[in-house]
Amino acid sequence: MKYMKLGTKPDTFYTEEAVRSVVSDVPADLIIHVNNTKYQLHKFPLLLKCGLLQRLCSDTDDGDEDPVPVALHDIPGGEEAFELCAKFCYGISVSIGAANLVPAMLAARFLRMTEAVAKGNLVAKLEAFFDSCVLQGWKDSVAALQAAWRISGWSESRIVQPCIDSIVEKILTPPAKVTWSYTYTRPGYTRKSAPAKDWWTEDISELDVEVFRSVISTVRASLQLPPPLIGEALHVYTCKHLVDPLRAGAGAGAVANGQAAQAEEALARQRRVLESIVTMIPAEPGSVTGRFLLRLLRVANYVGASSSTRAQLVRQAGSQLHEAGAADLLIPLPSDPQAYDVGAAEAVLQHFLAQFQRPAPPDERRRMSAAMGKVARTFDEYLRTIALDRDFPVAKFVDLVECLPDIARSDHDGLYYAIDAYLKEHPELSKADKKRLCRLIDCRKLSPDVRAQAISNDQMPLRTIVQLLFVEQERTMGAASHGTAVAPDRASADAISRLTARTNEDEPASSSADHKSDVHRPRRDHARVADGATTAMTRSLSASTKTPLAGRKERTTEERSSRMRNKE
Repeated sequence: MKYMKLGTKPDTFYTEEAVRSVVSDVPADLIIHVNNTKYQLHKFPLLLKCGLLQRLCSDTDDGDEDPVPVALHDIPGGEEAFELCAKFCYGISVSIGAANLVPAMLAARFLRMTEAVAKGNLVAKLEAFFDSCVLQGWKDSVAALQAAWRISGWSESRIVQPCIDSIVEKILTPPAKVTWSYTYTRPGYTRKSAPAKDWWTEDISELDVEVFRSVISTVRASLQLPPPLIGEALHVYTCKHLVDPLRAGAGAGAVANGQAAQAEEALARQRRVLESIVTMIPAEPGSVTGRFLLRLLRVANYVGASSSTRAQLVRQAGSQLHEAGAADLLIPLPSDPQAYDVGAAEAVLQHFLAQFQRPAPPDERRRMSAAMGKVARTFDEYLRTIALDRDFPVAKFVDLVECLPDIARSDHDGLYYAIDAYLKEHPELSKADKKRLCRLIDCRKLSPDVRAQAISNDQMPLRTIVQLLFVEQERTMGAASHGTAVAPDRASADAISRLTARTNEDEPASSSADHKSDVHRPRRDHARVADGATTAMTRSLSASTKTPLAGRKERTTEERSSRMRNKE
């Protein structure tokens, strides 16, 4: 950053009994009140350069020995800006930079320290420094713009608009031609590296959201930067100004309870920032990521954003749900950060599924099918997290599982893990509820390892284990018919003994109709054969585990030799 030094005298201002004065042999004849500060100064140096003070003191009698009181409560920049102007009048050395240039310039204009009052006055010097130095620098322009906005908003267009134009011009400069200093703290970046395309995003994230919106709108209107680069700027700004409720945890709630007024003010500020960010998201696909959209949705839920803002985020996040992970779907409730808004996640999923109802070319269909498989795995992992909620009702859990169509899940391994987690977290479930849950699992879509784990799972209902054993027997018999010997796994053999015991203990008088209703029927109805097959399956699997495979092969060879001898 660049600085300008004015004056040569040492600083002789001091404070005594809450009054600011300057060391001088001449008694003070001017008392100036600025807000809560009182200044005892002198007419001679101030009136020579301040047109406003000349007018205010024009009616006073020069022979009056009492100091002239003047109130300047509405001076821009307050006490600091006024004192800087007063020191300039006394010839005291002051340093001007981008941080204090704007308040000093506004205060000097307010005091009418122009060339018409005195040659080489403060306003002309500050404007020259602003044009020749501040607007030529990157960080100087950003700092001056932020200072001008905080003091006067859009009213001081003589400073705000030139700063915006300077910032936009530098943003549109090709990275290879960037020669000024900037802030960039991405991991792996070094100063020796060439400037990244998003080198400008961190510095402008310091701006107020209204000024930030103006800069982004001007940059977008130029059509010189790709939409993903605009999206990256929005992401950086969001990370700086919006707290992710998922990471804030219960601490935010504690602050809200202890300091209600401050918390409400903070929420209102975040709500204003969020809704502005959402309106700036480019419409082009891929401008922002699905994870970023779900983060914005979490914030919108937490700060109480408008229904239109939430609806837009749900719609956009749904179209890019395949880019998100299970943790991104965890949207805390505003009233309880430890609980999750399942309805919001379900709405996002429904908007994702709605895409498949529209006609699409074959290439797009293949892409969407791959996205569907990823979303199914993500959603099952999300269900596994939701299952750990002790108060989550089983009916709602079933509804969530059924949100995805059968075609979406190429395998049911993730679904099994989610249901297993729910059963373990809710041991008080009735047999009917357990059966209702396990009916959702298609045993044919379980991998061999997961199926073996399910067979040995004591949480599984009896009917589910029967179906698992039936599928395992079909696998074994199918492999044998193709000449590949597959021995039943140990879990199946161990489950047989438990199955017999549980059959006698739990269901001594179960009817065939009851058994049919207990078993999940994904595609083919195996429930009708499950009851009759239990004994046969047990006998078949038991025999197969007792008969060595090598022995069966040896007998087959002997039989062939005997037949050959008979033919001879």
